[in-house]
Amino acid sequence: MLIIIIIALVLLLLIGPQLWAKAVLKRYSAPRQDFPGNGEEFVRHLIKQLQLTFVSLEATQGGDHYDPLTNTVRLSAENMTERSLTAVVVGAHEVGHALQHAMNYRPFFWRVKLVVLAQYAEKMGSVLMLAIPVVGLISRSPAASGIVLMLGLMSMMMAVLVHLVTLPVEWNASFSRALPILKKGDYLSQNDMKAARKILLACALTYLAQSLMSLISLWRWLRVFKR
Repeated sequence: MLIIIIIALVLLLLIGPQLWAKAVLKRYSAPRQDFPGNGEEFVRHLIKQLQLTFVSLEATQGGDHYDPLTNTVRLSAENMTERSLTAVVVGAHEVGHALQHAMNYRPFFWRVKLVVLAQYAEKMGSVLMLAIPVVGLISRSPAASGIVLMLGLMSMMMAVLVHLVTLPVEWNASFSRALPILKKGDYLSQNDMKAARKILLACALTYLAQSLMSLISLWRWLRVFKR
């Protein structure tokens, strides 16, 4: 019974934030005719208003994000074309990342550098962990297996580090950048501002499940080799 409860709690932690985030974004994606523009027009307005002359905007088939390598805010087709609260607030969140870039927010740059390293390190880590038995058989040396194990764990820890850095970066983009922009510009009514906070929280929590998955994956490997 205890095991079932633990599994249920783990699944809730892993799936819950993403399901809640998707539900919030969908809830406030209904068209709003009282809005003066769509997501694309709002982001272009913010780019001009904040003098982010180096930032461009384009549609994407992937998720909404800011690409620091090309200085581009990318919005989904829905958020580009729809006049909805989700489109406006998500657009403000991604502009928040552009502001982090423009203002040399250090955690933002740490994340950018770590993501590149982690993409290779995580793949290498999985290969190294699977190679440990083979190395042990060939070398017949516990020391060699131990070295490969340490290298594998260090590689996998890169992914954990990336996600740990990502969470505060996302939180900052939502509540220290986007929220003040929406407040100062008086773009939304008081009722919409309450909903906007939920949407910004959803944007910030998008990466929570990935962070937990990385930690659980590392914990599982540690359990395997602890035995």
